[in-house]
Amino acid sequence: MCLRSGSPTPLREVDRYASLRGLDPRDTALARRLVGTEIRRRGTLRAVLGAFVHAKPKADLAALLRLGIAQLLFLDRVPDHAAVSETVRCVTDHLGLGKGRTANAVLRSVQRAVLPGASGDPSRDVVGTNLRFEFPVFRDPEEHPHLWAEDALSLPSALHKRWTQRVGREEADRLAALALEEPPLSLRIRSARPREEVRATLEAAGVGCTNGRHARFLLVAPEDASTALASPLFHHGELTVQGEHAFGAAQMLSEVEGLRVLDLCAAPGGKTAAILESGPQRLVACDLSPHRLQRIRTGFQRLGLPVPELAAMDQARGLGPAARFDAVLVDAPCSNTGVLAQRPGAKWRHGPQSQRALVELQRELLRSASGHVEPGGVLVHSTCSLENEENEQQVRGFLEEHTGWTLEEERRSAPAALDAGGPADGGYAARLRAPLA
Repeated sequence: MCLRSGSPTPLREVDRYASLRGLDPRDTALARRLVGTEIRRRGTLRAVLGAFVHAKPKADLAALLRLGIAQLLFLDRVPDHAAVSETVRCVTDHLGLGKGRTANAVLRSVQRAVLPGASGDPSRDVVGTNLRFEFPVFRDPEEHPHLWAEDALSLPSALHKRWTQRVGREEADRLAALALEEPPLSLRIRSARPREEVRATLEAAGVGCTNGRHARFLLVAPEDASTALASPLFHHGELTVQGEHAFGAAQMLSEVEGLRVLDLCAAPGGKTAAILESGPQRLVACDLSPHRLQRIRTGFQRLGLPVPELAAMDQARGLGPAARFDAVLVDAPCSNTGVLAQRPGAKWRHGPQSQRALVELQRELLRSASGHVEPGGVLVHSTCSLENEENEQQVRGFLEEHTGWTLEEERRSAPAALDAGGPADGGYAARLRAPLA
């Protein structure tokens, strides 16, 4: 089972299993939608399951029951009777007849308790739907706001508490709600054609588009993403998938034409492409994973860009102490809390221990990268995180340790909805200047 495999990328596991079993595209798409919904709505599904069982079920049964409940609450195209019967059949086939009977009883109880229309009671209403329960299922938001967020918004209570303390409860709830749905596809226009011309071409092919905040970006409705990615515009490299924050982080290197540039955490290559388009004299793209570097090579072929120098290495340890660059980008591994809509599994991996490990890794990357910046050169620290420890505090700590370095610019962005024009991604970036001597 993809949800029990332990993989940090369960949707890739869906694709792998689908390929092994020869599933057709429609069945594969349904499986992806179902697993994706379970990940996004896991907190809600756990709360609902807890309200309808007498004893906590074992992990395998719980996972299958969450999938069944997900179909009842969130997959409109799956009839309720089919959601119940198929889940019961799956439980019976894998866990035995007794567990199948348990699944049938639980799912039919949930089915009977779900009513159409919102009630206005946040302990009963299913966020993002027009459904309610006939009795309270979620914890009281006034008495336990962070626990309610875990139940109703499927955001871990500790993360909701952190966000509430920093940006207020209303914004914390907004960010959590954004991550409940598949995000718009963010496309950067690479050709010289005006955005409205590109948009009209996509719309003529049946792709619903919205202008992004940046003049070279379009946001595509999730249901039209596959059509956009199959378009000649994308196939010929006139469009590329990239978030506005990610593009802005690459731009913070400033003018790199004719300069030597190091992209220290390059894969999958979106920022690398944006840098290369600006005409550096030399671009070295590094990543720990050779497989991920190969994705850069494949992507650049579609974009019609020359492949930069690729190097698989841990941090900058393979460069040698004499290697120097005019500009260095550290797109650091992070908690991904600015892109939870794109990577919903990240919220369930977030915690104090993982946060500390990421902060230390980022600190090491910045130290390593700074040793390869020419005097007077630029170092950009970028994340797709909203957490201060990975962003402002990380940069302040670096400046305290490295005398003579200065902070020239920093940007923070939060994700926004499609009808607000995005951006689809959030994060942080800072440009640091090395001392002249």
